[in-house]
Amino acid sequence: MTIKSGDPRKPVPHLFGDPADLLLDRAERARRQWENEMPEVAGKLLPMVLIGRLNEAAHVMSRDYQVPAYAEIGLKTGEFDVLATLVRSGPPYKLTPTELYRTTMMSSGGMTARLDRLEKAGFIERCPHPEDRRALSVCLTEKGLGLIKGKIPDYVETLHAAVDGLTKDEQNELSRLLEKLIRSAAEKKTP
Repeated sequence: MTIKSGDPRKPVPHLFGDPADLLLDRAERARRQWENEMPEVAGKLLPMVLIGRLNEAAHVMSRDYQVPAYAEIGLKTGEFDVLATLVRSGPPYKLTPTELYRTTMMSSGGMTARLDRLEKAGFIERCPHPEDRRALSVCLTEKGLGLIKGKIPDYVETLHAAVDGLTKDEQNELSRLLEKLIRSAAEKKTP
């Protein structure tokens, strides 16, 4: 609480709440604010806190670990994802644009732009599809393969640094719980 300058006895709320609350994570601070503003929902805010923390964790991991790692490699997030997907698909390191789209969870428009940039950089090429003459496959070049295979060990170390605040058992448990949450949420939306 801050003190109103004209009356030292009367506290006025700080714009963002009690400054001590600034030490809380955003989701917990939001929960406390909602409890104060709407006490009738106070007992129902756990999902809001959970989803808020998931979103913030994803944002922090991307901003502080993944994006800088991609930049060090010389790629953007979606570009790395395309090349890594082609590499982990194994020889002959080729997929259709639809297979890439489904695997990387990008929009088809975003995929086309990424493929154009990667092709211009010499990391991929568009090759004839082996069974459908009307279709194309996205084929990884030696340059693209060498880049990703050469950089993955450092990238994996970066990811270790991102989650080393949790023990290995905690990482396994969180991973298991997130898999369960994703599956159950997706099943509710599947017709």
